[in-house]
Amino acid sequence: MKNILTAVFILMSMFVMAQTTVLINNVQIFNGKDEKTITGNVLIVNNLVSKISSAPIPTNKNGETKIIDGKGKFLMPGLIDAHMHMFLAASTQGQIENGDFGAATIRAGVEAGNTLMRGFTSVRDLGGPTFGMKQAIDAETIPGPRIWPSGPMISQTSGHGDFRNINQRPVLYGGALHHSEVIDAALIADGKDAVLVATRETLKRGASQIKLCAGGGVSSLFDPVDVSEYTEEEIHAAVEAAADWGTYVTVHAFTPRAVNKAIAAGVKCIEHGQLLDDATMKLMGEKGIWLSIQALDTAGRADFSAEQKQKKKDVANGADAVIKMAKKYKVKMAWGTDVFFNPPVNKFQNTYIAKMTNWFTPYEVLKMITYDNAQLLALSGERNPYKEGKLGVIEEGAYADMILVDGNPLKDINLMVEPENKFVLIVKNGVVYKNTIK
Repeated sequence: MKNILTAVFILMSMFVMAQTTVLINNVQIFNGKDEKTITGNVLIVNNLVSKISSAPIPTNKNGETKIIDGKGKFLMPGLIDAHMHMFLAASTQGQIENGDFGAATIRAGVEAGNTLMRGFTSVRDLGGPTFGMKQAIDAETIPGPRIWPSGPMISQTSGHGDFRNINQRPVLYGGALHHSEVIDAALIADGKDAVLVATRETLKRGASQIKLCAGGGVSSLFDPVDVSEYTEEEIHAAVEAAADWGTYVTVHAFTPRAVNKAIAAGVKCIEHGQLLDDATMKLMGEKGIWLSIQALDTAGRADFSAEQKQKKKDVANGADAVIKMAKKYKVKMAWGTDVFFNPPVNKFQNTYIAKMTNWFTPYEVLKMITYDNAQLLALSGERNPYKEGKLGVIEEGAYADMILVDGNPLKDINLMVEPENKFVLIVKNGVVYKNTIK
């Protein structure tokens, strides 16, 4: 605990109060949308981009403007991870289930700062107790990315979000809530009425979108990947309740049956989908359904059973065909990492960016992890927690979320894998969190 607290204090000592005005001169600007960069200067006033110009931008001379010489380096929007578990990523499953919740919370806070230092200024959290973390970050109590929280992942009994062991009875039959439900990491709900209550309660707590488990999973113990979860009526109940709050439902699902059922129920986004077939992908393209994809490693966690390791391998190997189909049918794609319960792997978050060049050009990858991912975040509509400016772009009126890269990732995507050395400037919401320009 002492080491964790020390790390928190170190991170907080790095935290710098926002300058009223920041001027970044002489940079190659990638705006998040266009492959061609421009040479120019960027003026930040408070938390928004105020002016972009190839000509010098005049500022007042009273010393209140922080002027940064970008030295011709590559300025781009802050990175967006569209599938994260901010709280669950910072601890092992054993630490969550058997350890102190306060310690897990502190670990999560430390990891939030680490995530920001890897250049991720926004994340969509798809399961976990992150409402409090989001509030602390927004209040500038601790450094971290903007969070679009789903709150607890909603699951049926025996579903991907059911963390009970085989001998723990359901609440309906006299059992107690599992610890994952107590801490709001997951929420078990069966039947239309229960799903309505779970969805409305999660929205009440501050969810920007709803995450449902609609199919079997890799890490879960008792549901094979081929299993479909929730009836169409149950999924539609969540969709309708979310729509009443001006937002949407996304589902964890891999297989055609699970995904087709979710689409019929009105779901707008599919998480994973690595085992889909051609007909389902074609339907997704026609209906404008998002695919939130991950380029996963084939190796499972050290604590995985042989069955779980095989499930992980099957899913990871399915990505190639699915991404090719998604491109064929022009399916809207977002990118995320989906790492959790494996803290040592967090530091490799950026390596998953480079993996995407197996299917996309460096430009397409950069656009996906900035502008495209921001379009998915915008699906939250009225529940979007950050409405003052645009995200995923560098343009006037956008949020001042950006990173300065030493080198051109449009030519060498591997620069994104070395944030500690290659990201020389990190700005979020107008605050300079890192500046090592030499």
